[in-house]
This record gives sequence, C-alpha cells and structure tokens, in this order.
Amino acid sequence: MTTFTLENKRVWVTGHTGMVGSAICRQLANVAGVTLLTVERKALDLTRQQATEQWLAEQQPEVVFHCAAKVGGIEANKTQPVEFISENLTIGLNVINGAAKYGVQKLINLGSSCFYPKLSEQPIVESSLLSGALEPTNEAYALAKISLAKLCQFYHQQYQKDFITVVPTNLYGPGDNFDPNAGHVIAALIDKFVMAKKQQLSSVTLWGTGKPLREFMHVDDAASGLVFLAQHYSNDKLINLSGGKTVSIYQLAQTIAQIVDYQGGILLDESKPDGMMKKSLDDSLVSQLGWKPKITLIQGLKSTVEFYLSRVAPYE
Repeated sequence: MTTFTLENKRVWVTGHTGMVGSAICRQLANVAGVTLLTVERKALDLTRQQATEQWLAEQQPEVVFHCAAKVGGIEANKTQPVEFISENLTIGLNVINGAAKYGVQKLINLGSSCFYPKLSEQPIVESSLLSGALEPTNEAYALAKISLAKLCQFYHQQYQKDFITVVPTNLYGPGDNFDPNAGHVIAALIDKFVMAKKQQLSSVTLWGTGKPLREFMHVDDAASGLVFLAQHYSNDKLINLSGGKTVSIYQLAQTIAQIVDYQGGILLDESKPDGMMKKSLDDSLVSQLGWKPKITLIQGLKSTVEFYLSRVAPYE
C-alpha cells in the first residue's frame, strides 16, 4: 500500500471554515507535528491568481487539501450557473496550478458526486465520469469540478505530481449551511423541522416526490477518509469516498422530524424537481484500501441536530 506521511508536514486546508475543511482541520490535530496553514477569505481571495501564488510562495505548504468552493442546493445551482462555474474553476485553477508551481508534494482535490452522469448505473463507479449527460440542475458546478479533477489527473500523468481527486458522497454535519433554500438536504430539513416546531406549523412541505434515494456520510467520517487517502492513495484515477447509508428523502424527513420531535404532517410539492432519482457511490476501491465510515446515520443526524440547536437556532 502507498504510504505518504503527513507527520511534520506543513499542510494547507483551503476552505478551512467550511464544513469539510473544518472537519479536516479537526482530524489533522491528531497527526503528530503537522503545521496547519489556514487563511481567512478576507485576507486571501483565491479567485486572484497573483495573491494566491504569493501566499503559496511565502507559506511553502508541502500538502494541500483543496476544499474551497462555491456550493449550494438545487435552487442556487439553477439560478447562478455563471457564478458556480466561474468561481469554482478560477479558485481551483489558482490553487492547483500554484501548488504545482511552488513544489507542493501532495494535493488532495475534493471532487463531487454530482459530476457523474445523471443516468449512471448505481452504485456509481469512478469510471462513469464523462460517460453520459449531467444532471441539468447542477451542470455548471459539475463542469467546474470535472475540469479540476482532469487537471489533477493530467498533472499526475504529465509531471508525475502526486495530486489526487477524492469524490465524497453526500455529506452533512457540523458546519453545514442550514439555510432552508440554499443549503444541502439534511441541513435544510433540520432547519425546516425545527422552525416548524417552534412556529407550531401543522405541516412541512418537501420539494418533489420524496422518492429520490441518496447516500449520506457524516463529515467527520469523510475527513477521516480524506486524511487516510492522503497517506495511502496515489493514482491518476479519482476515488470515491463512500460506504454511507442510503435512504429516500421522505424517510430522511421522517427521521429528522422524529429526532426534533416535530408532530405535524409532511407534505410533498411534486411540481418541484427531484434531481437524480437515485445516487450512491461504489465504495469498492476505498474499502479495498481498508477504510470504512464509522458513524451511523442516526448517530450523525442526532449530533447534527444538537449542533444546530446549540450554534444556529438561537440566532434565528
């Protein structure tokens, strides 16, 4: 098995205040001798090439976890395609090209499960990439992420750079965006049900039919997997980070309603889009390397609700 040590390395986590980036920072705190490098957005705008390269030249990171991205739910992706493709491409190009230019030894690029074709066979294998048309509701974001994954692959092939792309399944947990309109499904549902209980609403309405199936993994499991793969995976082919629980959106909503003790009804607005009807990732490659997620969906949802109630809800 490939072994690359993170011990005593200078490690830059882009997007360190986001859900995945902050979870990686928590994981790296357990690795001996790591010098964790982070920089606030107001101090470094990653869309500016010169500023990004200057920061790399000054800080000399040896490892980069590239998590910074413009992200959002279905509505945000549909209404802001220009921003989603432009910002994500620009940030990724600046970080990845800059990492190559300034001697970064290992780069872990975060892919996205939404960049696989809409009609992929399930569970989705890594070789499905570019084998069919994309889901229209997040096409702009997916195109940016595909381009950056290919860039890492080309750096690996052309310059023997140890740049890998890891594709996490749907993630949730502390640090998520709990906006009911712009957030991902679990965070948005937690906000909806807590607010419905608080306001004593008789029902909560879900977008679509409630039938789509999604696989979910807690972000702390994902961070554990990313740190594991940084040390044990070196290949020009991307690798899925999966093995979580697959449930329907309606089942998920029922579970969250139970956890927050919401007693009202759950309605369905079938005029709204469902997105892909089923999406889960094949975990054969990562499981062969010896990694599996540990946090169950119930455990993860309960801890995420606790985080929301302690950090987010009091300020609404």
